[in-house]
Amino acid sequence: MRIAKLAGAAILLTLAAPIAGQAATLSRAPFGQTPSGEAVEAFTLTNAHGVSATVITYGATLQSLVAPGRDGVKADIVLGFSDAGAYARNASYFGSTVGRVANRIGKGRFTLDGKTYQLALNDHGLAALHGGATGFDKVVWKVLDTKSNASSASVTLGYVSPDGDQGYPGAVTATATYALDEQNQLTVSYGATTDKPTIVNMSNHALFNLAGEGSSEGAMGNILTLAADGYTPVDAELIPTGEIRSVAGTAFDFRKPTAVGDRIRDARDPQLVIGRGYDHNYVLNGKAGALRLAARLSDPKSGRTLEILSDQPGIQFYAGNFIDGTLVSKSGKIYRQGDGIALEPQHFPDAPNKPAFAPIRLNPGETYSNRMVFKLSVAK
Repeated sequence: MRIAKLAGAAILLTLAAPIAGQAATLSRAPFGQTPSGEAVEAFTLTNAHGVSATVITYGATLQSLVAPGRDGVKADIVLGFSDAGAYARNASYFGSTVGRVANRIGKGRFTLDGKTYQLALNDHGLAALHGGATGFDKVVWKVLDTKSNASSASVTLGYVSPDGDQGYPGAVTATATYALDEQNQLTVSYGATTDKPTIVNMSNHALFNLAGEGSSEGAMGNILTLAADGYTPVDAELIPTGEIRSVAGTAFDFRKPTAVGDRIRDARDPQLVIGRGYDHNYVLNGKAGALRLAARLSDPKSGRTLEILSDQPGIQFYAGNFIDGTLVSKSGKIYRQGDGIALEPQHFPDAPNKPAFAPIRLNPGETYSNRMVFKLSVAK
């Protein structure tokens, strides 16, 4: 057992004892096909503690993450679907790798080296969202490598986005690696290179519910802590204004453990009205580029706890405000508003149009990277 700390809070955590003779394993299976007939595969990574992660080649997507609670009962804690066709039909981004540029670019426009680029406006005609109409989440990635040994199991996927794809300059070669180890850590590592100057800001769009996806109580009772003293408020189109605002004294303060739903309906804060709840980028404490604890999410009933470590400057917190009850889950339940919580490590939204935000430019000869660790444990 150990004590983990985040922003002054402490929680007692326990890890299951390893099972003699067992090691991390990897299995591979068909996962249906896209409407155009492309085959999709699923890779399941499993460790000796009862934790498993399933990754599919469509969208380099985290389709499942199974973790035990304090009573030993396992639950899948990420929202998703049961076959490739459902992912292709539903523009939900559940668990997907989003890019080239995650989040929003205002008006879908940016300027690079004096040239203005117009991207596809796939967010109600207002912005470019998560890479465009056919972003990284809507293509089948190629399997580059798989590994399994005594300490971990992993799969690496790759995709080449051609020059001009969705309006972006340069051909970008992207990789996504998912690795599960015996410390109950699922590490997601993104990389990218380009043949022309461009912009890149990839992330993972998993929506979590530590009570279990499809649970009747939803995710609003999950307890969230964020290692962030500030956030970036947005305008009426959910584009950051460029301001970095202190969370102190506001409904956006999650520096101490707080139930996600406690203040989400507080209409006194115009930012919550604009986003229909939380859909905002938080400015992570600590130095970008260094892996540090960014967030903790837990379910009081089961004790399941997820810590997210990140090397990025920000993390987008989205409380599932736009899930509208029209999607049927992999467990046969209807997903409703507030049934999942996204915590997406990344650079700030609309960075190319905000000089005060860290740039997301990528040049030939450089390598973009984004590393996040999803660490699972159980609270006593």
